[in-house]
Amino acid sequence: MHASALARLRRSLLAAAVAVAGAVVCGVPAGPASAAGGLREVMFVGNNWDGTADVIESSGSFARIGRINVIPDKARRLAEIYLNPIKLAFFLGIRQGPGEGHDQFVDDMYATPDGTAMVVSRPSFADVVSIDLATGALRWRFPVSGFRADHMAVSPDGTRVAVSASTSDTVHVLDIDTGRQLGSFGTGDKPHENIFTGGGRYIWNMSIGEVDNDFDSPSQDWLKGDRHITIADASTYKVVRTIDMSDRLDAFGRKDLSDAVRPAVFTPDESKLYFQVSFFNGFAEYDTATDKITRIKTLPKNPVTSEDRTTWVNDSRHHGLSINPAGDKLCVAGTMDDYATVVDRATLREGPLVSASKPYWATVSGDGRACVISESGADRVTAIDFATGQKITSVPVGDHPQRVRIARIPAGWTPPAAG
Repeated sequence: MHASALARLRRSLLAAAVAVAGAVVCGVPAGPASAAGGLREVMFVGNNWDGTADVIESSGSFARIGRINVIPDKARRLAEIYLNPIKLAFFLGIRQGPGEGHDQFVDDMYATPDGTAMVVSRPSFADVVSIDLATGALRWRFPVSGFRADHMAVSPDGTRVAVSASTSDTVHVLDIDTGRQLGSFGTGDKPHENIFTGGGRYIWNMSIGEVDNDFDSPSQDWLKGDRHITIADASTYKVVRTIDMSDRLDAFGRKDLSDAVRPAVFTPDESKLYFQVSFFNGFAEYDTATDKITRIKTLPKNPVTSEDRTTWVNDSRHHGLSINPAGDKLCVAGTMDDYATVVDRATLREGPLVSASKPYWATVSGDGRACVISESGADRVTAIDFATGQKITSVPVGDHPQRVRIARIPAGWTPPAAG
């Protein structure tokens, strides 16, 4: 073979080897191996009323890195909605109900395993979309059943995303790279939070019932619909168990509490589930082995918070719960009481009440040292030290931040021109 041809062949083989190696690196779940392949850990902050997502540092200064437009197709979606009277009725209902007079453009977000796209649930557009982080363009779109998309969860390996379709009482499970539906299962009324458990073997869904009506007094609780936890097999998407927390709460002596399970977190070994319920300033502890409520923690009320339940956003007095990696500290967002606090899990003693404006979510920083809450009333996120319970810093973000999620994106990422 001629020397120049041999050289070209060697270059081609080398390029092919590099491409294969890159594909292998990009195909593994997000984690240390992916970080070595050129990914950096960040946080996505969904600005619900803006239709944007801020990308911030996952620890340290929590500085903002960039912003992504998650509704690049807004004009097209609005045209479809306004030409369909039924879709329009639900669109306007979302605006006046859970949107508090605003459209809800982003609820939940995750990154694809290779870090090149953000997958977003968009309540007012009743869909899930994948947005290319380099270009800002849509890669795929999945319209959910019914008329509103809500909370999501990503599988431990990062390949599947579960989304609640809140008006059709359904959870859809999608391939995160293609948007193809892998399966679905039915839930109680208004499915909300989703959690993968057992290393990705099961999906727990919490339904919260009707939060848009004003039948909020305890005597009218029966008008709130069917609320229960649904546990589905994450391979077959068959329901394997349901849990009605009203029976467990009654057995504990708390018939006064709603059984609408809101944000929830498991301990690292999944032996305990901590969860918030509608209208309650506190949380419950549920033992998964004995199937019993074991403790209930009542947190302080803000004396200036109205006791008129119809004034509380979507029936949630407290909405936001996280647990540190060691499993010994909980972080609670006291939404309507305008504070957040770190709670010692052994004693259930709360720490300092950190003033916050309508905190709507709580998650854990990338280094595990801080709880990060979204202050939806002040358009910022705030980090609180798990060890001391004291505020570390606050960072401005977009309009009405809600969900905050850890993600991994390319190390050299800069926002698209329109971001």
